[in-house]
Amino acid sequence: MITGVCWTCLFPVRMFGDFTSFGGDESDVPDGAATTPVCACKGKDELPSIGFTAGAWLPARLVEVVRKPYCSPSLGGVSLNNGIRLWGGAKETDQGSADKSFYNYHYWAFPLYEMLDLLVQVNCDPDGMKGMDLMYLSEVDPTWNVDELAFFINPEAVLFANPLAMTACAADGISATASKPIQSMWWCAGTWGNLYPFTGNIASDASGPRDTSLLVTRILASLHRKGLAQKTYGDDALCQGTIYPMVPKQQYKMSMMFPVPESQGPTSSMTKNCCHNIGESTFLWGDWRTIPGTGEDYVYMLWRYTDCCVTPH
Repeated sequence: MITGVCWTCLFPVRMFGDFTSFGGDESDVPDGAATTPVCACKGKDELPSIGFTAGAWLPARLVEVVRKPYCSPSLGGVSLNNGIRLWGGAKETDQGSADKSFYNYHYWAFPLYEMLDLLVQVNCDPDGMKGMDLMYLSEVDPTWNVDELAFFINPEAVLFANPLAMTACAADGISATASKPIQSMWWCAGTWGNLYPFTGNIASDASGPRDTSLLVTRILASLHRKGLAQKTYGDDALCQGTIYPMVPKQQYKMSMMFPVPESQGPTSSMTKNCCHNIGESTFLWGDWRTIPGTGEDYVYMLWRYTDCCVTPH
């Protein structure tokens, strides 16, 4: 959890809006990031405290995508279940005209900089998490197993279940691989495929990194729809996160932590660092990061672009 971290994902760091940047490429900053240099947030006494804006990519979450229910690779393979059978269970792969797969997931808070005492500014911690903590697991969520139940939280899926909508995702894939995903195409996950439905059932193309990356994006989309994930950048998010029902794709970058950390091994000269955008082609960063048998579960670290108001108190 330390040696496999891609520390260069932090950059670029912006200060005073878009006036000053340190490290990285300015094109890595999401569209709509904070531009105002001066800001104010309520202090402990409820009075406005004036400060300056800052923005950076911060490690925020770990997502485990696993074949065996309750298995936690991040904890060395231990089971999160104490023997009580809940909703979740193994599902057989349907070998038909197209292979299908199903994965469960575990969504962990992982504010690494806070845990290392490298960032203590309250306004730069939009959800108040201070340590590693299990926030959500799919085994107790029936909508993750059954597409028909998932329809009730994403009924707009019917609009995108057609060839035209799928074809449009090609443009998002090109943009995500070359620069950043297209925010307005919120039904697409770039080269990984269609974002809908928000379930663990997926038509597999035999690429574990591609399949599980698509599922991580679905997880984020589902949590944003439920109000359990927030938008953390922009002038309206300087003091706290805001509710955003569609996944803000440009807010997140992903870095594989297991089975083969993205910070290790061969990388393409086309990649800027050891993180990748939502929808970025797995040919550039991940198709070889699989170990047959023991390395077919995956753990991803989510880096979240965060704008905040740095104040004296």
